[in-house]
Amino acid sequence: MLNFFKKLFTSAHQEAVVVPQQILNPRVPDGVRVYVVGDIHGRLDLLNQIHEQIAAEVSELPKSQKKIVVYLGDYIDRGEESFGVVDLLINRPLTGCESVFLKGNHEMEMESFLESPRPNHVWAQYGGIATALSYQVRVKAQISAMDRMRSLRDQMVEMLPAEHQAFFANLQIFFEIGDYFMVHAGVRPGVPLLLQNPVEMLWIRDPFLNHTGPFEKRIVHGHTVTPQPITLPNRIGIDTGAYHSGRLTCLVLEGEESRFLTT
Repeated sequence: MLNFFKKLFTSAHQEAVVVPQQILNPRVPDGVRVYVVGDIHGRLDLLNQIHEQIAAEVSELPKSQKKIVVYLGDYIDRGEESFGVVDLLINRPLTGCESVFLKGNHEMEMESFLESPRPNHVWAQYGGIATALSYQVRVKAQISAMDRMRSLRDQMVEMLPAEHQAFFANLQIFFEIGDYFMVHAGVRPGVPLLLQNPVEMLWIRDPFLNHTGPFEKRIVHGHTVTPQPITLPNRIGIDTGAYHSGRLTCLVLEGEESRFLTT
């Protein structure tokens, strides 16, 4: 499915170039508070901490106020508790909040691996083994590399609960609200937001990060690690490397105000 969209949007963005105006005071609609959680990467402990902070704030808000929690993807890999992260998000969502789950490049690569395993697959090389272990997958070492990857794939398919499979299958590529557009990695400058290549939105770095001009909306993203959240006129980056730094960041948006929660 992603390949179909890739061809469609590649063709479209070759024809469509836009030069948007800078949004000076981006805002979300009145009566809404939005929490945006960065890349978790198997750190169940940090997810619990950030959920506690969000829950404490939400408990003090009027019931009539809409609360949305957006997760920017990369729930799995690298950290030791990918299973626990996904299970919590499915079975213990924050009370009183609407949850929006975006896809990250790590979820895309796991999907690719499960469809076509191979010894040099990116997913296995960059943290996927930690995810497999969290799902109680075990592979013998005394077999060929290709057989090992096939065994890993077969066991992952067997050990993934149906509700986890549904979770991964239903992840969104982007979410927009008010003057904000939320996506895992970023967008390509000059291409309308609704004509972006879905694969690039999970992987892009330099063309997006180096762009200083405006986008149609302020982009909120993860994917690229920085020691502190990055706030620029055209984008906000909130991947603070939770896996190794112990710092999971959450952006809070309400009206024209923005602030951060962190572990």
